Amino acid sequence: MSRNLQALQLWRRALVSSVRKDGPDLSARQLALLLTVFLTPPPHTVRGLAATLNVSKPAITRALDRLGRLGYIKRKRDQEDRRNVLVQRTVKGSVFLTEFGQMVIDAEKPLPTGDDGGAPAEPVMDISGVMPPSAVDGVRTEALA
Repeated sequence: MSRNLQALQLWRRALVSSVRKDGPDLSARQLALLLTVFLTPPPHTVRGLAATLNVSKPAITRALDRLGRLGYIKRKRDQEDRRNVLVQRTVKGSVFLTEFGQMVIDAEKPLPTGDDGGAPAEPVMDISGVMPPSAVDGVRTEALA
């Protein structure tokens, strides 16, 4: 399998784990924003985040509204320049990202193949939607060789 397909499969498995878990589903924009706030050095402002992510300030504001309601970030007026609002990290946001990071790590673990009594591994299509010959009709030709 190509590296691109491996990366996409890893991301898909991590996202599937995320949506199966009890908790909020974040949009790609919200997740990108949250990761940017936590993984890049502060200070973070709406204007700066909009420039970094190349999206409009209203789109950043809407995403921050949702992340703030969830308790993942907070906003605080900049004491040096009262016109600016700083976006700050929270413990709850840190816990969420720690758990999400663990889901990504867990998604990298190989799926059971069925040989040990576990569920059979999922067949993987290539980007064109074509099943590889090894997964047609559920028969894994590698196991037959």
